[in-house]
Amino acid sequence: MTVHVKQDFGRGRNFNMEQRAMIKFNAKLGKSASETFRSMQQVYGSQCLGCTAVFEWHKRFLEGRETLEDDKKSGRPILVRTPEMIEKVRYFIANVRNASLKMMEEALNISRETIRTILHEDLGKTKVCAKFVPHTLRSDQKSARINYSRDIVAAAENNPNFLKSIVTGDETWCFQYDPETKRQSAEWESKNSASYLPSQR
Repeated sequence: MTVHVKQDFGRGRNFNMEQRAMIKFNAKLGKSASETFRSMQQVYGSQCLGCTAVFEWHKRFLEGRETLEDDKKSGRPILVRTPEMIEKVRYFIANVRNASLKMMEEALNISRETIRTILHEDLGKTKVCAKFVPHTLRSDQKSARINYSRDIVAAAENNPNFLKSIVTGDETWCFQYDPETKRQSAEWESKNSASYLPSQR
């Protein structure tokens, strides 16, 4: 049972510290960034920190960060590329595949042009619109199918009447969220990925 808690939280510093503490707690429990974000949405509702902020703080706590305070910033985005920055961008797009350059700039405090260079030159990524390509799956999609199939086989073995409960079956692809525009549905893919299909004229 899911319990939704509604409270009148302020938007000040204490509000951010409280949510960061919750992210740290979940990270130490071994919860993923996605699980942490979902649970925080249940508690804080519309006043929950944004997805990008939750993922970034979750990564920091996994790396051993203890303080909840903000890092001191010069006020200007970082302009140089470092292995640490490249890894931050890699981690970010692995968890938020449809992230925009603006979203990453705000979350990582790295200039947009630097992020663009890291994506294209260091990570070999390009943004493509989501397409339904059932026969060219990524390795993580193949693994997910295997896990789902094993769950179905286990259910059939434990319940002799399992197959009788199936009326019909088919296959479809569903988004984890509903993109409003074509740009929002675009994801970062490697150019040598099986699901990378460049547009043709």
